[in-house]
Amino acid sequence: MKRINLLGSTGSIGLQTLDVAREHGYKIEALTAYSNVDIIENQIREFKPEYAALVDEKAANDLKQRVKDLPVKILSGIEGVSFCASEAKGDITLNSVVGMAGLKPTLDAINAGKTIALANKETLVAGGKLVTDAAKKNNVAILPVDSEHSAIFQCLLGSPRNHALKRIVLTASGGPFFGKTKDELEKVTLADALKHPSWSMGQKITIDSATMFNKGLELIEAVWLFDVSPDMIDIVVHRESIVHSLIEYSDNSVIAQLGHPDMRLPIQFAITYPDRFPSPEKQLDLWEIGNLSFYKPDYETFPCMDICRNAIKKGGLYPAAVNCANEEANLLFRQGKISFTDIPRLISEAAEYTENKPDYTLDDVYNTDSLMREKVRELANV
Repeated sequence: MKRINLLGSTGSIGLQTLDVAREHGYKIEALTAYSNVDIIENQIREFKPEYAALVDEKAANDLKQRVKDLPVKILSGIEGVSFCASEAKGDITLNSVVGMAGLKPTLDAINAGKTIALANKETLVAGGKLVTDAAKKNNVAILPVDSEHSAIFQCLLGSPRNHALKRIVLTASGGPFFGKTKDELEKVTLADALKHPSWSMGQKITIDSATMFNKGLELIEAVWLFDVSPDMIDIVVHRESIVHSLIEYSDNSVIAQLGHPDMRLPIQFAITYPDRFPSPEKQLDLWEIGNLSFYKPDYETFPCMDICRNAIKKGGLYPAAVNCANEEANLLFRQGKISFTDIPRLISEAAEYTENKPDYTLDDVYNTDSLMREKVRELANV
């Protein structure tokens, strides 16, 4: 029976991970979140972890008082999250923290020898070489939780000779603005951008889906996860979100993984790998789906995909730069300080200030993060 250290337990992926744990009786050894005291208190009372951490210190103090009748140890700050990731007794650390905040806990868990179930894209986007080198050094497996990367991982299990891989095809729902023109995007609101057609996610990720930056992040992540060049990765828009991604072998045979848009299946497979167990996801009946549609992405209207592809081709700190610039631009849009179409413009302009440094350290990544946030705000005049 696997034991889990769960980072980001109050978010969408975290809540669905606990659904899976509840279904199969997995032991939760640690829970972390940013500041949601009410939800994590209920989770602590149900799952009885040894440790819990909140990044917000005031919230952590509140939580400590609320659960003083329980033997749980309450920690605070990013240090507390990293402790839960690396020192709690879980066999596997599932990281569903949103944004750059997930990088250090992932590295700490890897260095502690924990298997990683990764739902935090930014870990590999911003620190790809650092993370993969650490995983190799510590003989740690990184198992993808994102539906697209889980699909690719599952398809590749069918061939023990992955050098025959010719192409990876990432599927994209197209977000809420599929088919819109640049002019139409000038007028969209936050409420419009949060109406995702297929998935229920947090605000930051939903906006990334609307700009298609999310697909660019997934492209960079796939380069690191599957050790392929960016030119081996294509993107196709698939509105139904039933085909979660595809791979093509050198003989032009194409293999896909299909399922309903339910994150509990890839979460569960990352936890149970290499075994499979009954899942809370409902059975897929293709006659009920009827039709599956596929479209070429509109790279001109949604330039974030190419911004990310160019960043990983440049290498070094450029992926971290576009990721961090996007985090700040995404936030400014959610705060109503910039327009939707300002997001890709600000990412591109800020990334021009990136230092060309092929070999980088964790401090370099954090310095790039600070620089990009400063430049985005400066360029946005906020």
